Amino acid sequence: MKNKHIITNLINSSKIEYDQNLLKQYTNYLINFIQQKVERAKAKGVIFGLSGGIDSALIAALAKKAFPNNSLGIIMPIDEMKKDLIHIEELKNNLDLNIQTFDLSNQFDSFMNLMPELSKMAKSNIKPRLRMTTLYALGQNLNYLVLGTDNLDEYFIGYFTKYGDGGADLLPISHLLKNEVKLMAKYLNVPDSIIDKAPSAGLWEGQTDEKELGFKYQDLDNYLLDPKSIKDKHILDRIKHLNKISQHKRRGAYRPLSIQQFIYKKGEK
Repeated sequence: MKNKHIITNLINSSKIEYDQNLLKQYTNYLINFIQQKVERAKAKGVIFGLSGGIDSALIAALAKKAFPNNSLGIIMPIDEMKKDLIHIEELKNNLDLNIQTFDLSNQFDSFMNLMPELSKMAKSNIKPRLRMTTLYALGQNLNYLVLGTDNLDEYFIGYFTKYGDGGADLLPISHLLKNEVKLMAKYLNVPDSIIDKAPSAGLWEGQTDEKELGFKYQDLDNYLLDPKSIKDKHILDRIKHLNKISQHKRRGAYRPLSIQQFIYKKGEK
C-alpha cells in the first residue's frame, strides 16, 4: 500500500485490521492540531454543525477534547430530523456537549418561494450553504473557528457541497477513511447507534450516501488503500470519474495568469 493508514489491510465485510497504537497517536495529534490552529488564529474555540451522523459526531468528540469549555455544536434542522435528534441527544449525554439549535426551515422555504424552478439538487445544496452561513455568523460572533466534517472518502470524490459543508476553517478528519472514522469514533465514545447507522447527507427524504454514489464506502476505502484492489470496472470508473469532475471543489476558485505571467507567456510565442 502506498499511503500509510490506521487500517492495515484491505477491508472485507467480516473483519477490519488496524493499528491500535497509531489510532491513539493520530487521535491525540488531531486534538493538538485543532488546539494549535485555534491558538495561531488567536481564536477562543471551535464551532461545528451536528447532523446526527458519524462524521459530525467524531468532530464533536475531537472538539470537546481540544476545547472542553469552548466548543459549540449547532443543530440546524431543515424539515424533519426526529431520528437524528434522538442520536444527537445520546451523543450529548456521552460527551457532555454544549449544543444550541437554530431551525432554518423558514429560511429554506423562503429560498424555495423565491426560486421554485430550481432543480432537486440545486434545492438540496441550499441546505448546507444555509448551515455554513449560520456557523460562520455564530463563529465570528464568538471568535470560534469553524470545523468541517469531510472525511477522506468524501474529500477525494468531492462528496460535499461547495461553499456549504465544504466551507470550513479546519478539516480535521479529511485524511481518515470512512472506516477509520468509525474506529476513532468508537475509541472516543461515540454511541453505537450513530456508528452503525447508514450514512446520509440528509439532502432529501430517504437519501443515503451509498445509494446516491452507486458503490459502498468499503469499496472507496479499499480503492484509497490500493486502487488495484477494485476489480469491478464500473465501480473503478465511477470512483475515478467522481474524483476528476470534483477537482474544482478541492482547488478553490481558479485564477487567471497575472499580467506579468501573461506578458511572459505572450512573448514565448
